[in-house]
Amino acid sequence: MQRIAGLLIALTAVILTGCGGGDGDTTTPIAIVGPITGQYASFGAQMKNGGDMAVADINAAGGVLGKKLDLSTGDDACDPKQAVAVANQMTGAGVKLVAGHYCSGSSIPASKVYAESDMVQISPASTNPTLTDDRAGPNIYRVCGRDDQQGGVAGKYLASHLGDKKIAFVQDKTAYGKGLADETKKAMNAAGKQEEMYEAITAGEKDYSALVSKLKQANIDVVYFGGYHTEAGLIIRQMRDQGLQTILMGGDALITQEFWSITGDAGEGTLMTFSPDPRKNPAAAEVVKRFKDKGIEPEGYVLYTYAALQAWKQAAEKAKSVERDEIVKALNDTEFDTVIGKFKFNEKGDPNLPPYAVYRWSKGTYEQIDPPASPPAG
Repeated sequence: MQRIAGLLIALTAVILTGCGGGDGDTTTPIAIVGPITGQYASFGAQMKNGGDMAVADINAAGGVLGKKLDLSTGDDACDPKQAVAVANQMTGAGVKLVAGHYCSGSSIPASKVYAESDMVQISPASTNPTLTDDRAGPNIYRVCGRDDQQGGVAGKYLASHLGDKKIAFVQDKTAYGKGLADETKKAMNAAGKQEEMYEAITAGEKDYSALVSKLKQANIDVVYFGGYHTEAGLIIRQMRDQGLQTILMGGDALITQEFWSITGDAGEGTLMTFSPDPRKNPAAAEVVKRFKDKGIEPEGYVLYTYAALQAWKQAAEKAKSVERDEIVKALNDTEFDTVIGKFKFNEKGDPNLPPYAVYRWSKGTYEQIDPPASPPAG
């Protein structure tokens, strides 16, 4: 019974939708995997938008090595067990590329499945260093930065621009959230600033009033939050409800319009780190325009997903093959020309992209602080 129940869970956990005919003689199967459902579904939508446009563009130009791409979508809901179930499903389907996952806590266990398979994993968004530092196999890559990189930028910013403030660290116990908070804390401490407190929350909860009361009692001026936009937005709103004007700073998981939908004006002045905005890259201008013409704002990881497919396509064409070993050799030996810029992968599978920058949310949009402006009042 236990085995049957496990199989049922695996089957019901996986949502697969194809957008091609699936004819192996004329198409090559690839997939996008991310949180299509659940509280982080806005990021799954970013990935799907990027993947859909990339496949449409590649297929309109003749496909890859004479075959059209047949794109499927897998839903991991940012749940590690569901991510492994999806990864096994993709392996069974003979998929050649998985552009995914989003959450590091999903990518890391799923990468172990991909490492033993004939497919390549290129994550557009998983930033935890473990994904490539403890790389499960040579076919595991990402086209985004790492938390030790963005934590370094955030920690130095906190020390240099908010060093006279009382700073607290809060993290959500996930691979992404705890990892990012710890890297930021390490960088801030190295720059000579010590935190007033370090707290952990449980992701998915709605009531953070006890945490907010602690912050209020300690007169905290700045909260660095390691976690996702939903919890960050709720914490900000509940801080404002208790009269705190405390500044919140987070990472790239705040790079979604849904964050402002949660906070409203309470999110004014929120800080975050993200790579230089790819929408402003001249190489992306034509693609960005076509997204906007379709009513899609290519925010966050839309263009990173598009770039993951571009890199794989260019590697396949160089290798003259979509098979794993040939693709891996080409991925290691090629400089890719993509909508997020030109880059090469290093020996770990990380791209040599520009460093992270600090952004500020204001009036419903986010702008890069470059050069850094004066810190918000608080």
